[in-house]
Order: sequence, then C-alpha cells, then structure tokens
Amino acid sequence: MSTDTQSAPQLSAPQPGPVRVERRLPRFAPLGLFVLGIVLGAALSAATGFSVTSTVVYGVVLGTLLVYVGTRAVEGRRKATDRLVTCLVTTAFGIAMIPLISLVYTVLDKGLARFDGDFFGMSMFRIVGEGGGAYHAILGTLIITLVATIISVPIGLFTAIYLVEYGTGRLKKAITFFVDVMTGIPSIVAGLFAFALFTLLFGNDFRAGIMGAVALSVLMIPVVVRSCEEVLKLVPNELREASYALGVPKWRTVVKVVLPTAIAGLGTGITLSVARVVGETAPLLITVGLITGTNLNPFDGRMATLPVFAFYQLTQPGTATQAFLDRAWTAALVLIIFVMALNILARLISRFFAPKTGR
Repeated sequence: MSTDTQSAPQLSAPQPGPVRVERRLPRFAPLGLFVLGIVLGAALSAATGFSVTSTVVYGVVLGTLLVYVGTRAVEGRRKATDRLVTCLVTTAFGIAMIPLISLVYTVLDKGLARFDGDFFGMSMFRIVGEGGGAYHAILGTLIITLVATIISVPIGLFTAIYLVEYGTGRLKKAITFFVDVMTGIPSIVAGLFAFALFTLLFGNDFRAGIMGAVALSVLMIPVVVRSCEEVLKLVPNELREASYALGVPKWRTVVKVVLPTAIAGLGTGITLSVARVVGETAPLLITVGLITGTNLNPFDGRMATLPVFAFYQLTQPGTATQAFLDRAWTAALVLIIFVMALNILARLISRFFAPKTGR
C-alpha cells in the first residue's frame, strides 16, 4: 500500500535587520549640565543684582531645565522625566538641610565659647555677671524628665496594651480619639493644667519640680501611647495564636510573647518620647520657674531647667550682656546634645533588642 507524503514547508531564517542602539548620556553629563545651570544662574544673578538667594534659585531652575532638555534630546521623554523628578527630590532635600546645617553651625559657633568645666560644674548662685554655669539647670532637667518618664511610661504602655489586646467597641474609639486630641494640644495648655491642678490642691504659692514633671507627662503620654500601639500591632497574630493553642492565658501571652517580641520598638518609641519633651519650655516657665541655686528635690521648691535657663539668660541679660548670651547658647547646645544622645540610644535599642530571625 502506498502512502502520499507531503513535505513540510521550509521556513527561511529571518534576515538580520538594523540593530537599534539605545543612546545614553555619558555618566557625569547630567551632573555637568546641572553645574552649568548653576554657573549660568550665578551669572544671571550677578547681572540682576547679586544675592545668594537669587543665585541658588536661578541655578537650581536652570540646572534642572538643562538636565531635562539634554536628557530628552538624547535618551527620550521617559528618562528625562525620571531625571527631572530626581532633580526636584534632590533640591527639596537640599532645601530641607539648609535650616538644619545653619542651626547646628550657629549653635556650635556661639555655644562653644562657654562649653567648659565651669559651665557644667557651677550654678548661678550669687553670680551677676561673667562666670557661673548651668549645673543646677542640667540636674533639674534630668530629674524632672526622669519623673515625667516614670509617670508617663506605665500609663502610656498599659493604655497601648489595652487598645491593641483588649479594647473593643466605643470605649476603644473614645480612648483613641482623646489620645489624638492630646497629641495636638499646645504645650502651654499642659503647663496651665498642671499649674491649676497643684494650685487647687496645695495653694497659690506652691512651686515644685513635680509640677513640671506632670506637665511634661501630659505631653508625653499620648506620644508613648501612639508609638507603643503601632509597635504592638506589628507583632504577628500567629505568635499569639500559638501561645493560646498551648493553653497560655492572655495576660501571660502579652507578658511572655508580645512584649518581648516588641521590646526593641517599645524602647525606641519611649526614648523618642523622652526626646520630644526634654526641651519643652512653656510648661516649665509656668510651673517650676527658675532659681539660681541647686535643688534636687522635685517635691519641694522651685527647680531650674535648661530650657528655662536659656530663656532667661537670653531675654533678661544683666550688665554683662555677652556673658548671658554665651550661657544661653551653650545651654541650647547642651539641649541639642541631649536630644541627639536620646536618638542615638533609640537606634541602639532598636538594633540590639530586635528579634533575631536567623539561626
């Protein structure tokens, strides 16, 4: 029996066509175009009346336009748009850094004049001109902040645990609403609250460091609640469910599973909350006032604090005006160092106490 066979059609290989080569600017061309724009901006500023502000504005605008036009001509619209947005983001970052760099430079330039042993080892007791220091104000700041932390951390942490682990219904919504309201209240209101509270309890003449601590705790508690609440929400529910499956009660699950897992975030949030209130001035002006001597008892008498010390040194200079200004700038420098140290501590807590996921 014969069979008819058909041969398969032979496909010819595609002929090689022209290869499209994507054009790209040299590596440093965008930077060069931006620098050229800055040079042209400086020339335009000099022609219209030179000023640093106009030079920066003209330079950034012209540099961004040159980068966009050059990239559009060579690499196309998509890459040009990407470079345009990059220039805008970088410019915004630079603008945001200008006040920070200016602040740090000014405080260092003016504050290092009195950054010496006398400033940290002497108070202003019987000092009317040059000399003296902020020993009493530094100790007062540390004591009042410590007392405010002791008041705020348990209240804020327990509130956050309730909102995440136990709270339901209208009570949870009400607590969340009032915490949000407290987060936005002006600091002067916290000072007035503490002043009115202790005046009602102990009379008009009562002044003590505990008043300032209570005022700071009013500002600190909502920050602690919010930060701890967000950290506790990040703990996986699988960990809680595994604990419940083993028959562990809820309170013990919170203590033994949830809190140890979130300890790094909790420590970071609490530390940043302390940094938030350590430089407050208005509540302490109303509550604790200022003294020139050293008082280490927060429950008896006025106490000096660094923010109030700097405020009075700046606004009420005596005959030796420059000495008062130097002490004010040095107090501001010490406050910045305190806040920076607390932020570094928060980062260290986050790094060393974070849960280890590797073997």
